[in-house]
Amino acid sequence: MSERNDEAERVTAAWRQLTGRLRVHAPISYASLLPPAAEEDIRAAEAQSMRYLGYGLPAELTALWRLCGGVEHQYIEENEDEGEVGSGGFLPDGVLLTPAEAVRPRLPESDRRDYWEGAQVVPWLTRDEAGPEYGQYVSAAGVGHWSTMTGPEVSEPRYPSTAAYLEAVHRTLTAGPADLMGSDVPGIVWGCLVWEDPECPGLDDALEHWTPLH
Repeated sequence: MSERNDEAERVTAAWRQLTGRLRVHAPISYASLLPPAAEEDIRAAEAQSMRYLGYGLPAELTALWRLCGGVEHQYIEENEDEGEVGSGGFLPDGVLLTPAEAVRPRLPESDRRDYWEGAQVVPWLTRDEAGPEYGQYVSAAGVGHWSTMTGPEVSEPRYPSTAAYLEAVHRTLTAGPADLMGSDVPGIVWGCLVWEDPECPGLDDALEHWTPLH
């Protein structure tokens, strides 16, 4: 129990550091944060995971949902025509999924076949909000990438924990280097924290308004 408490405390500290910086430097992204997830929603996701997958949700993830239940993109007048900037996508790997959204990609189809081949992972971040069909997972082993576009595919963990991932994000924003977490680097556009690859930018019209942090 003490290890679970330590995990929750570390996630809480990392999240508060990160969102405190958003509040000052990226207020529109900060405004995208939803209130803590309802306990019944977390319990429902836990029950589905236990029923269909045979294991519960990572303690760090439920601790995070008790701080923030997901995100809701804010209206940005300058962004209205192109819609390139999602204010809630302030993490390098996309938006934080709600409890229901996180469990949904893992639920078996009607034939109850496990297309994930037993991988004990829970999706928690995605840039593919329509599906989602890819994103980052969290598991007892750490945080890595998953995709159902050609598989599914489940990578080896890149970070040892959710807290380590969030700490790396905060370190990138504050101390750098800008590419600490990969080719996408953090910058601010219209009050939003947006990660962009300067060598292969995904932003179009918004790019000229995007200012890298480092």
